[in-house]
Amino acid sequence: MMESSREPGGFIPPQGGLPSPAPSSASSRAASSLPHPRRTPLRPGGSKEEMVRRYAEEKLMTISRRYVKKFGGTQEGDDVVGFRTFGEVCKELDEVVNILWQSGTPILQVQFLLRLASDFTQYVRSFPPSPKASFDLLHKLDHCFASLLCGQDIETKETLPGFENGLRMGMTTTDMVRCRSLVEQTRLLMVEIMSSGEPEDEEDEDTDEEDEGDGDDGDEIGGGGGDGGGDGGGGGGGWGIHDDDDDDDETCLDAARVYQHTIVQLEKRLGDSLGGSIGGWTA
Repeated sequence: MMESSREPGGFIPPQGGLPSPAPSSASSRAASSLPHPRRTPLRPGGSKEEMVRRYAEEKLMTISRRYVKKFGGTQEGDDVVGFRTFGEVCKELDEVVNILWQSGTPILQVQFLLRLASDFTQYVRSFPPSPKASFDLLHKLDHCFASLLCGQDIETKETLPGFENGLRMGMTTTDMVRCRSLVEQTRLLMVEIMSSGEPEDEEDEDTDEEDEGDGDDGDEIGGGGGDGGGDGGGGGGGWGIHDDDDDDDETCLDAARVYQHTIVQLEKRLGDSLGGSIGGWTA
């Protein structure tokens, strides 16, 4: 997690049928793994804003190329390696979310986080279910979108950079309609995917995150890293008879909580309800 004392100039990036969300600690987990944003947005048109924009563009393009390589294999002389698991995809997307949040620049955050959330819905379909990696990333996106919609961090209640004079620097109506469409699509999709088959083994990816999670150098691209929370795949010793049922129940709850805080803020801003139910999946 980034230090809140970062100087303003020191940033260098390395409806229908939706379940009513239930209260949870998901946003708190997401907030704890996000870097603290700059105190002021990057200057529009300045070199640092362009640096972050170029980083996000190139990183998302690289992720897209690695996704395509998953299906085509690696050719001689090609240094782009395809993804093996969806956990790897989430880890790369998570780095982009962290840099955008640290930038404290709403115009970049809205543009690229919406694009990233859309990319997620494409990529997640092509891998076995990866509950921990998927829900960790979605909880973080939920925290970002909900905070941008109300102009303050939904956990700390701090005013976000760029929102000192109101919400005009945040999402436009077009952005909010697009966000709502992504929310609906993603919630339905996660219910479907998490019911579709055996999840992939996420133990190795958790270990990698723990090994890499000590770095906190906010002046490097990719610094401020991933969420080390969660207990991985676990089941305790001895009496494991109901472990699978417990895991299934928790997955159902996580699916019902996808974008729970974003839904609340969209309802406030757009003035209509996104409540309902999806095939009985309610929290």
